[in-house]
Amino acid sequence: MERESFEDPVVADIMNEHFINIKIDREERPDLDHIYMDAVQVMTGSGGWPLNVFLTPDAKPFYGGTYFPPRKAFNRASWTDTLQGVINAFSERQNEVVAQAEGLTAHLLKSNVFGEAGNETGKAFTKENAELIFQNLMKSADKKEGGFGTAPKFPQTFSIQYLLRYFHFYRSQEALQQACLSLDKMIDGGIYDQVGGGFARYSTDNEWLVPHFEKMLYDNALIVTVLAEAYQLTHHARYADAIDQTIAFIEREMMSPEGGFYSALDADSEGEEGRYYVWTKKEVEALLEDDAELFCKFYDITEKGNWEGKNILHIPASQQPLAETDESGLRHRFENARQKLLTGRAKRIRPLLDDKILLNWNALMNSACCKAYIATGNDHYRQLAVRNMNFLLGSFSTNGEVFFHTCKDGKARFTAFLDDYTFLVQALIGLQEITGDGSYLLRAKKLTEYVLNGFADTASPFFFFTDAQQTDVIVRKKEIYDSAIPSGNSVMAGNLLYLARVFDIKEWAEKAEAMHLSLSALVIRYPMSFGNWANYLLLLVNGMKEIVITGQKINEILFEILHIFMPTRVFQSSSVPNEIFPLLRGKQYFESVLIYECENYVCNLPLTSLSSFTQRFE
Repeated sequence: MERESFEDPVVADIMNEHFINIKIDREERPDLDHIYMDAVQVMTGSGGWPLNVFLTPDAKPFYGGTYFPPRKAFNRASWTDTLQGVINAFSERQNEVVAQAEGLTAHLLKSNVFGEAGNETGKAFTKENAELIFQNLMKSADKKEGGFGTAPKFPQTFSIQYLLRYFHFYRSQEALQQACLSLDKMIDGGIYDQVGGGFARYSTDNEWLVPHFEKMLYDNALIVTVLAEAYQLTHHARYADAIDQTIAFIEREMMSPEGGFYSALDADSEGEEGRYYVWTKKEVEALLEDDAELFCKFYDITEKGNWEGKNILHIPASQQPLAETDESGLRHRFENARQKLLTGRAKRIRPLLDDKILLNWNALMNSACCKAYIATGNDHYRQLAVRNMNFLLGSFSTNGEVFFHTCKDGKARFTAFLDDYTFLVQALIGLQEITGDGSYLLRAKKLTEYVLNGFADTASPFFFFTDAQQTDVIVRKKEIYDSAIPSGNSVMAGNLLYLARVFDIKEWAEKAEAMHLSLSALVIRYPMSFGNWANYLLLLVNGMKEIVITGQKINEILFEILHIFMPTRVFQSSSVPNEIFPLLRGKQYFESVLIYECENYVCNLPLTSLSSFTQRFE
């Protein structure tokens, strides 16, 4: 969600665009409440947009903004003008300022109450409600250019993921078509870096041509995740290619020597947005020589250009047949040409790198690497995830339980938030699946217990964003909206569902179900704002299965089992007898592999061949 404009009755003459004063009827439009909360998250210690906040002497916020330029520009007051205006407002109209602060604080308290009581599982978790979510998503779907809504267009990965999974369960061709259309248009568009891989934050137009050139770690992690699921379902090579190129970009430009992932690359270089990424036709011709004509035609590179006299590389619809060709010689020529442009581009002044390493965003990228391995079988992604996790566990915590939010220059700082813990647990679960190492699950269980003790709200089934030990916030917020990243509460609910099966802890499953029941009406009505919740609701509608493989040769078939698209399964494997985990207890262990398909710990007779198992899902 982009920053919105807010009108401030106290100092509107100073900076209309940035003061936080918006009244939202939460009953009429609960889907819009996240606009307000994006602006005030930092006030409550919950991260979000970079925000400068002015407080009253009793530490209540009354004025804030996301960006103040050094000099007045584009109808924005300068930082010094803003400071002077705030001083004047507080000294001359202090009563109004205090009233504004009280009103904002009251709104924060009120907005901490949400959800509905009295829902029943039988009424909430139904195929009919899954279909309603699908229908509500399709109301805002752009059936020509892909994605949802109009410009500016964001990737909306949770909604695409829902469509893929909805197709998997109910064979809706409309759902699959819209999901693939959205991914294809982004991959072909300027939002995707056609030379170096990786996705920009969003497109400023409906056709995905002109991006806001900033590249964020979390965006690329979430897009890789949904591309992986799309590849599992369709086996379209372009999705695997986009995964490979995007992770290559992350490693090349956003990875620390220790194995952590940096946060972002700026949109600007040399004072101009996009300068690093756009091309003139002459520049391309000089670098590619004989291949220039073919390359320029394919990527629609012209003398006139398509953006401010230069070219944002994209693949127009007329070149789609060529883009999908399997002719190795042609693919080889294009790849060589891209590498030449990448080498040439490396000589330019790069955009600034935000070299903070954030725990929650790194955990998202770790999960993406796990998903990429499951989709492609590329063992490098598994190794990358293991290396990154070793870094996170070693650098963000001193005792293995209490973690920090950010790490820079080798120093971890700031108490971790709910997102940090829940995303980390999710990544640990994914790593266990692709490695067979049960110690990751034991660590996930320990961290989940810490979250239950330190973040739970005794008055509701949800979790606070801040730890109970953090006392420097005016209100302990509970975040539920899935916006640019999934909410910590939605991921926590998914973790509880999974770990409840792994460790046979019924209370965890009941708590996760209570969270979903409380929000189910909002999720069904506003799936764009509750995308990750919607995916878990789909899981609850269709039920969870447990897949277990045992035997000394599990590594020979591990990828083939994981590669089967089963979005609602719990997976464990072991090469030796293991009595720690309920799903592994009492299982047989031989040199050859046994494959168990279970439901609520009741297992069918084990299958002895991969083919007999895969036939069940064809």
